[in-house]
Amino acid sequence: MSAVILSNLEKNYGDVRVIHGINLDIQEGEFCVFVGPSGCGKSTLLRMVAGLEETTGGTISIGDRDVTREDPARRGVAMVFQTYALYPHMTVQENMGFGLRMNGYPKAEITKKVAEASRILKLDDYLKRKPAALSGGQRQRVSIGRAIVRGPEVFLFDEPLSNLDAELRVEMRVEIARLHKEIGATMIYVTHDQVEAMTLADKIVVLRGGVIEQVGAPMDIYRDPNNKFVAGFIGSPAMNFLSGRVKKGKIEVPDLQTSVKMAINLPEEGAVVELGLRPEHLIINPEGNTHSIEMTESLGGVSYAYLIGVTGEKIVVEERGDLRSQAGAKVGIKVNAASARLFDAKTEARIR
Repeated sequence: MSAVILSNLEKNYGDVRVIHGINLDIQEGEFCVFVGPSGCGKSTLLRMVAGLEETTGGTISIGDRDVTREDPARRGVAMVFQTYALYPHMTVQENMGFGLRMNGYPKAEITKKVAEASRILKLDDYLKRKPAALSGGQRQRVSIGRAIVRGPEVFLFDEPLSNLDAELRVEMRVEIARLHKEIGATMIYVTHDQVEAMTLADKIVVLRGGVIEQVGAPMDIYRDPNNKFVAGFIGSPAMNFLSGRVKKGKIEVPDLQTSVKMAINLPEEGAVVELGLRPEHLIINPEGNTHSIEMTESLGGVSYAYLIGVTGEKIVVEERGDLRSQAGAKVGIKVNAASARLFDAKTEARIR
């Protein structure tokens, strides 16, 4: 296990800068997830750590070594890709041990390392099979096993679950979390799926446009976002954002037909702001008639009602219990003001 430190890291493609001076410390044994929309630079950043992309500026340290210009094979990292990249003519056992065999490891040592990785990943019953006889989840476990046998200091995962169906994604999330707990290695994981980020990470790094927007524990970022982008990206369904204006010490919100009092220092009178409310922080009032329910998405233990606000804004409200709202009904909304978050309408920065 080793810590990973990125210092003033930059990456240019010609005249276009895609990574803008990233500074990040990933602690030894930590599970760190890079998350963000397509094109935010998360995979590029991972590939720079792996040595598959050259850095334009800054340094990368793994443990006490500066590996910025080091050959990928000498960095002490192992990478698991979105595609399984298994040799179809080799068995699971041969695929997992191939890298060691190419590096001249003794046969007995290869067998021992493959057996240990197989035990961890529960692949003992599949060692003699070829990839064509495996499910997608099993193939990805073989790909992870191939990384484990190398005994790397740092594991790198580049959207490894993207090719799996929904059920297998859940299963593999559990497998990867269990793997991290068992071997305790430093892991860096890239995904655009914030559910994966929330369930796997010790630390989440939210990226946008090659810049880190926020770093923190999953629930810290969920509860205390620094700006509108982070608040909207982390959480499913996304946070509701409603336009408002400061008036007499409260936030007047036309879409709610009410004013919200918040225990923070508000901007000057008349300032335009945006009120952020997660679906679980809103309550439907069946006795009201200010909002119409467009549809209700029932997921079993929880439902999400999609409402049309007074000015046409769409608002999502979480519902639990046996009584659920029906499409076409007219209702009101109650607000949990203590859980509301306020953002500057121009800069999108959090107002605290």
